[in-house]
Amino acid sequence: MAGLLQLAIAFRKYLILVLVPLVFLPLPLAVPTKEARCGYVIILMALFWCTEALPLAVTALLPVLLFPLMNIMDSTTVCREYLKDSNMLFIGGLLMAIAIEKWHLHKRVALRVLLLTGVRPALLLMGFMIVTAFLSMWISNTATTAMMVPIAQAVLEQLHKSEMESSAAGQASENINKAFELQEESTKSYTSKETVGKGNSHVLTVEEDRKRNENLLEEKHKKLCKGMCLCICYSASIGGIATLTGTTPNLILQGQVDELFPNNGNVINFASWFSFAFPTMIVLLVLTWIWLQILYLGFNFRKNFGCAANASAKAKEQQAYDIIKAESNKLGSMKFAEIAVLIIFLLLVLLWFTRDPGFIPGWATVLFNKDGTSYVTDATVAMFISVLLFIIPSDFSYNDTDKQPTGSRSKIQAPPALLDWKTVNQKMPWNVVLLLGGGFALAKGSEESGLSAWLGSQLTPLQQIPYPAIALLMCLLVATFTECASNVATTTLFLPILASMAEAICLNPLYVMLPCTLSASLAFMLPVATPPNAIVFSYGQLKVIDMAKAGFVLNILGVLTITLAINTWASSLLQLHTFPSWANRTGTCP
Repeated sequence: MAGLLQLAIAFRKYLILVLVPLVFLPLPLAVPTKEARCGYVIILMALFWCTEALPLAVTALLPVLLFPLMNIMDSTTVCREYLKDSNMLFIGGLLMAIAIEKWHLHKRVALRVLLLTGVRPALLLMGFMIVTAFLSMWISNTATTAMMVPIAQAVLEQLHKSEMESSAAGQASENINKAFELQEESTKSYTSKETVGKGNSHVLTVEEDRKRNENLLEEKHKKLCKGMCLCICYSASIGGIATLTGTTPNLILQGQVDELFPNNGNVINFASWFSFAFPTMIVLLVLTWIWLQILYLGFNFRKNFGCAANASAKAKEQQAYDIIKAESNKLGSMKFAEIAVLIIFLLLVLLWFTRDPGFIPGWATVLFNKDGTSYVTDATVAMFISVLLFIIPSDFSYNDTDKQPTGSRSKIQAPPALLDWKTVNQKMPWNVVLLLGGGFALAKGSEESGLSAWLGSQLTPLQQIPYPAIALLMCLLVATFTECASNVATTTLFLPILASMAEAICLNPLYVMLPCTLSASLAFMLPVATPPNAIVFSYGQLKVIDMAKAGFVLNILGVLTITLAINTWASSLLQLHTFPSWANRTGTCP
């Protein structure tokens, strides 16, 4: 029996691939409708995504195979969904991120900020959180975490080493003083056996004190390591919600809204998303910082922020500061390539913000869209900047290769561009592009088959529940689901259902789609929930219970913060309390 169980565990992926389609096959056979067939495909993909029986990107390709076979959509229509505007925006944002990583601009920014914040425990946490969150807004949270953790480990090791040396020096000084006292006492009555006993007792006491101090310092160091690791992975996930390109679920939302509601007037763009999500990110980041302080540094905020009390403590801080400074000095002065990438990055952000800011006409409307149609999108800007990265040289000097044999002509080599395709091909996560496309194909299939409308009609009883309560419940559901499945799969599966539900009860679809998209990034409890969690867990400082204990509270705080945001500033910015005309596709809502 045990052998069969082990065999089943070893071959569980193959069992899932065979049994899941067979178990749910009665659904399309018993209910021969398009809705049932589309539901069957969604169930298969959801279970394959959750169990990872197939690679996520391969599962995302199933609509290309199953939708035509089941007469839901023709192959040409399905394939078009895999390279939409949101995919191109994602690719353009990643190309910018790859250029930043290639020229180490992100590391320079990180070290400069840490030099400003200092190395006191609370400020050290704050510095790493600010840097990680900021970088995660523009480059992948996985790359950000992978870069920040080694820097944090080096600083923490130096802090611990300095503390141990300081403690040992202090203990040695105390031992010498007590030894002199003991010597004076033994000189006065050297014949007394009682004094010898006291001397032995004193030696034991000193040894116990030394071990106790070492244990306390070791425990303090472990707590600080845990807090630092968690602050980095949590900040990487939180920072990604602030920008439209910061994490994949944000782009899935934009693509789903454009797919399901084509006449939405480009309601979700870089500027509108940032105005809603950035304040939410700031609030959540502050709450995370306070919670991790309480959990790993204690309630004594004055001590956590306080200046060094003595010379040894100041020396310890200075040594840790010197490590950060040495790392910064290794980078040297900014090279032309770094400056060029920085300028291009700032230009990208400026063009994104001013394309369609909402309160004034954007440059795209003034220059290109004079007839009111929207031809230029955020993806257009991203592609423009991406092309520049392949054109602008990384330097204006050239190499004269004079190592040729005598008599042969020397070759002049032009400097390479800021970005080359070989680097892009190595670092571009093409699997995520396919994941995005699979999500859009599912949304289109749900709409074409009528499954979305059917689900919406089944959810009309929710009209009796207050809308804030609906948003809160949906956020809790998504935040729980995303701990077990990827945030991409979570948003892909939930957003079409939420859109149908909102349309059926005459609720602005963004009122539930926006908070649930953000909640999909609240994967704080498990190492497998998101790559940043897995990276910090691999360093061995954390146990699953540590991450679960810290993450559970943060999940609750995150859901409450998002609910607050959607009912306050987001509601006024995006008019979420009114049912827009672009969402009234069936004409059943007033």
